[in-house]
Amino acid sequence: VQLQASGGGLVQAGGSLRLSCAASGRTFSNYAMGWFRQAPGKEREFVAAISWSGGSTYYADSVKGRFTISRASAKNTVYLQMNSLQPEDTAVYYCAANSRGWVTTQEYEYDYWGQGTQVTVSS
Repeated sequence: VQLQASGGGLVQAGGSLRLSCAASGRTFSNYAMGWFRQAPGKEREFVAAISWSGGSTYYADSVKGRFTISRASAKNTVYLQMNSLQPEDTAVYYCAANSRGWVTTQEYEYDYWGQGTQVTVSS
């Protein structure tokens, strides 16, 4: 599976962005998908995940109620809608694919990773 993340950019605090992650290769619909982020000087952290069916989602407490993960299997794409962005959301955002199919927050359970897209939120 090859993953291509896009949609990052510069936005003011309170604004919104939608990240996309396009998958190619193996059967995308069998994979659970996740978003992680890494801020400068910090470790990469879990943001959100969605199961292979789209029926289950899970969010980090820091983004719950502001971010929404979704998938369009027909387009082999997973999205991260980010609203009410804050400066602390500034990071490189990575999408990842998990062949086990279930929602997980653990990096080691993800088999494939995209290249990352930069999100910068100004105050």
